[in-house]
Amino acid sequence: MSAVPSDPSHATRLEPKLVTVLRQGYSLPQFGRDVVAGLVVGVVALPLAIALAIASGVKPEQGLYTAIIAGFLISALGGSRVQIGGPTGAFIVLVYGIVQSHGVGGLAIATMMAGGMLVVMGFARLGSVIQFVPYPVTVGFTSGIALLIAASQGRDFFGLQMETVPAEFVEKIRAYAQHFDSWNPMAVALALGTIAVVQLWPRVTHRIPGMLVALIGATLLVQLGDVPVDTIATRFGGVPTGLPSPSIPIFDWSDIRELSSSALAIALLAAIESLLSAVVADGMLGTRHRPNMELIAQGVANLVSPIFGGLPATGAIARTATNIKSGGRTPVAGIVHALTLLGILLFFGSWAALIPIPALAGILLVVAFNMSEWRHFVRLFSMPRSDVLVLLTTFLLTVVVDLVVALQAGIVLAALLFMRRMAALSQTGYVTRMLSEDEDGDDPLAIAKRSVPAGIDCPGDCTEAYADGTPVTLTATPSPGSYFIDWSGSCSGSAGCNFTMTVDRAVTATFGSLTIFFDGFESNDPCAWSANVGGEACVP
Repeated sequence: MSAVPSDPSHATRLEPKLVTVLRQGYSLPQFGRDVVAGLVVGVVALPLAIALAIASGVKPEQGLYTAIIAGFLISALGGSRVQIGGPTGAFIVLVYGIVQSHGVGGLAIATMMAGGMLVVMGFARLGSVIQFVPYPVTVGFTSGIALLIAASQGRDFFGLQMETVPAEFVEKIRAYAQHFDSWNPMAVALALGTIAVVQLWPRVTHRIPGMLVALIGATLLVQLGDVPVDTIATRFGGVPTGLPSPSIPIFDWSDIRELSSSALAIALLAAIESLLSAVVADGMLGTRHRPNMELIAQGVANLVSPIFGGLPATGAIARTATNIKSGGRTPVAGIVHALTLLGILLFFGSWAALIPIPALAGILLVVAFNMSEWRHFVRLFSMPRSDVLVLLTTFLLTVVVDLVVALQAGIVLAALLFMRRMAALSQTGYVTRMLSEDEDGDDPLAIAKRSVPAGIDCPGDCTEAYADGTPVTLTATPSPGSYFIDWSGSCSGSAGCNFTMTVDRAVTATFGSLTIFFDGFESNDPCAWSANVGGEACVP
């Protein structure tokens, strides 16, 4: 017995979602909503792009170049309706190491090589395979990267007088300790204030991004109060007001050989994060993305971005979620986001030089905390020992050794874990049920999230107005093929979500995907179905 997708042409179709949207019909009201969403995401992406570039060891404008060029291409060519592309925190450690060892020119070569690999992955139809990377592996990577990002901000958070910061985690901590007597209390206060504003501002309003408020407030405070902290101008000079002329790096065989492992790491990180972001977006909207087309778009973006001085790029989960919450439903929103950043660069780029460095450090610490997935990290310790071993191995290798080594080890461990689970099945045959990836309507397996009193039924109706003092209970029900992880926002943890309306509240339910294996093709055994979610379970 064998199983195939309901329509094989869907699984192999390579067509950008933008083409699909335009062919099916694009209304003027939706265009208006996409423009608003694109403007909001563009404003949110501005401080992130600058901060991520500085943390990566390059000039701040290179982050903006990446968000503009790569963001435009990922939206125009991608396989997701709402994906927002650009620089992300996942690349900070890797990019910093490449720049330290091979310079900006080496980074450009590695990024373009990674882009070529991603294009090949897409045409080879590997997008569906990458989505099944074991959960402990991805959590180990992301948690390790989050810790490294937080550690990289030590100099700027404390205002330490250091010329350079070592790339290695242990050496970095030792260098901070040696220079800690030069710490600047004003820098610490500014960074802590930025963190407080970013975290607390959503309680005031969701219409204006907290990061923008924090950045503007910190800049005005430093300039008007003459606060003695580093700014972009004092460390990097002015910020250009336009895109640079394209320049193709010169490829040398020795450079290709030395940078091949780094390029592979960039490609894998870009593939995993972009497809994870697309899956999250599908869960929020009840739609389906085209993973192979998404990989091709990511590849093209990483081929072109270095020509304009850009960094590696991928789908950004937080910015994609912001796009959805702001009303974006088509790739037009992502294109508007890129054009918004271009407009800011052209007309207000010189003002970016006034931004204080400690404020950017505070923003990156918030980014690191949000991507740490510490709740999921702790929860995985209740899983089988093999999953805990994979989690700790990838985490420790990422932090202590090297991200490239961690990625290579993670892939090997993932393969071994898969073979172990296949060997545990009573029969050798298995079928993995795959959904068609080309459906643009509602997902029949979409996550159901309902509320008492009635009102919230998401996707569909994800916001509702309740009278002050109304007790609200939210229920998160995983669809077949997924499982509930936890709440975030006004609710936390994996228990029930209950609160009383006194202020505006935002709640997010996080779900994970199940990989379903069918064992015993003609068996009536209720335990013939085995669900692989970091552990092994028998599902009647």
